[in-house]
Amino acid sequence: MITTPFISRKGLTRRSMLGAALAAGAAVPLAAVAGPAWADPAAPDPAPAPAPARLMLPVPTGPHPVGTVQLHLVDRSRPDDLAGPGHFRELMATVWYPARDVERYPVAPWMPAGAFQAFLADVGFSDLAALGPLTAGHVGAPVRRTAQRLPVVVFSHGAHSHQGDHTVMVQELASHGYAAVTVAHQYDTYTEFPDGRIAVPLRDRQAPTLPGDFAADLRFVLDCVEQLAAGCNPDVDHRELPAGLLGSLDPQRMGAFGWSKGGTATACATLADERIRAGLSLDGPMQMNPPLAGDLDRPFMMMSAVFTRATTPEAAAFWSHLRGWRLNIQAQGAVHVSYGDNEALFPQVAKLFGWSGQQLQDVIGTLDPDQAVKIQQAYPLAFFDEHLRHRRGHLLDGPSPAFPAVTFLP
Repeated sequence: MITTPFISRKGLTRRSMLGAALAAGAAVPLAAVAGPAWADPAAPDPAPAPAPARLMLPVPTGPHPVGTVQLHLVDRSRPDDLAGPGHFRELMATVWYPARDVERYPVAPWMPAGAFQAFLADVGFSDLAALGPLTAGHVGAPVRRTAQRLPVVVFSHGAHSHQGDHTVMVQELASHGYAAVTVAHQYDTYTEFPDGRIAVPLRDRQAPTLPGDFAADLRFVLDCVEQLAAGCNPDVDHRELPAGLLGSLDPQRMGAFGWSKGGTATACATLADERIRAGLSLDGPMQMNPPLAGDLDRPFMMMSAVFTRATTPEAAAFWSHLRGWRLNIQAQGAVHVSYGDNEALFPQVAKLFGWSGQQLQDVIGTLDPDQAVKIQQAYPLAFFDEHLRHRRGHLLDGPSPAFPAVTFLP
């Protein structure tokens, strides 16, 4: 196994905390999530529930089972000087989609095994991959085909993160009839290539890891979506694709979303590429050099937490250039990691370590974890339904009693 250098271990990051929790799980049983009791720091811990074998992700709420497949992609228009002469930008991507039948197909892990091992090794534990979460996706399951092609959304992860860290949101969209394509941004992520190479985040100023590089990755993945829609397999290894995937995607209904740096990349890509009909940022700082510039007349939504327009001039400037449909919401009590799988995983980590409610809040904020999961399942779906499918609901019209923490920012 070839592994590129690990990032430094300075500080207790979200990644290292989760890795340590998984490591301790070998000796300490994981208890099931206690739910809203975590909202009160002074509340006594409830009695432990039966321990699952691994950390758990919530089941998606849509009517369709979920299939998934990985793609190995190379963008031959972008030389990769860091990899050496003759090399080009290389990416792994994963397609999530509504499946016709999943019974005979294995369940996909949260991260590929080799990448997850590297993830654990980064925090000093290397033999505990069996505790990693499983997803709702079934590898290679046939695509559910209907008279209409599937709308497509592409996802960009944050800095030093990985393409699975928003699986709750991604598999939710797939269960409701979307093809969601997650991108592993090489040199700033944990990923595994088909030949066994394991890549991890680098701290190299020459590495192509700026938001503009992420945005270029997103636009290249749109090219690959168009190839799939036209019946062509973009996988450079020509691996077999799930039955029904070729020709099932709709290149006329494509959107993009991303978290943190991926949210900034989503804004950058949406400004540059009219194929993106709607863009969603999950607490993106909108900080680029050169700055984001130009007016955008297509729908864009911002789910803010830390990088609000009131505290981040770049976010305010980007908002001022939105000339089409726009919406900015904020979940009260949310922190930067709140719009992602952390809200499902860290309450389990807290139970594992016996954290107090305050210790858990120090990591994921005061937003109730159960409410946070429901927010990330409901609002992105409502946004893309309205702007890619023209299915207008009422959730985006204003405050909802079902989501009392969500405020609409003028």
